[in-house]
Amino acid sequence: MSTQPEEPDFTSLLRPVVRESSVSEVAKRLLDHLSEGNLKPGTRLPAERQLAEALGVARSSVRGALSALDVLGIIEIRPGSGSYVRDGTSEFLPRAINWGLMLGQRRTQDLVEVRTFMEGMSARLAAERAEPADVERLEGHLARMREAGTDVKAFIDADIAFHLETANIARNTVLSDILHSIRALLQVWMERAGDIEGTVSGTLHEHGAVLDAIRASDPEAADAAMAEHMRLASDRLNLSLRAEQED
Repeated sequence: MSTQPEEPDFTSLLRPVVRESSVSEVAKRLLDHLSEGNLKPGTRLPAERQLAEALGVARSSVRGALSALDVLGIIEIRPGSGSYVRDGTSEFLPRAINWGLMLGQRRTQDLVEVRTFMEGMSARLAAERAEPADVERLEGHLARMREAGTDVKAFIDADIAFHLETANIARNTVLSDILHSIRALLQVWMERAGDIEGTVSGTLHEHGAVLDAIRASDPEAADAAMAEHMRLASDRLNLSLRAEQED
């Protein structure tokens, strides 16, 4: 028999938003709590009227934000009962990141920045510590990226595997755990930038340069190649976001 989750502390959620709010401001406040783990699956959100009064916004803004989160699969609106956080918390982070990217959320951009630093360190350590078998596994992931053709999911899966393999080869458990924990960011990042012309060819070339440096046991070159890949990948992501905002 399932039990209702403990009533969360909505104190910080139920503060007036900084500016006269729109749907996105209310949605971001809710997503902050979801990504921080403050709202557990099954939690019933405050009523529309309570949210609107506490946030200092119109009920229509609250209703629009809740509807958007319902469409994203983050909450479930049950007519006559209220709005509840959905099960499947593993899906919250990629959805929250996706929404945050669309809104230009600062926290998401900070996460992108940290990922860039971590990936460079990972490549540097991998170049110092890689054994022949490690290089073979990286070659296998790159080969699967080349073989994916028009199968976007297969390409992204192989791309993520390449990055996570690099972290494993670095043989630093803390670094590896951090990069594995932000796997959702990698997936959202790659999915959103995938439509930009030159993404596949550019990504293959950039990964090839990282692999060559690791194979050559050249930490400086591996760090530089990964930094260049991160810079160009960030550019592709930003192009994708700008194109969406212009549509």
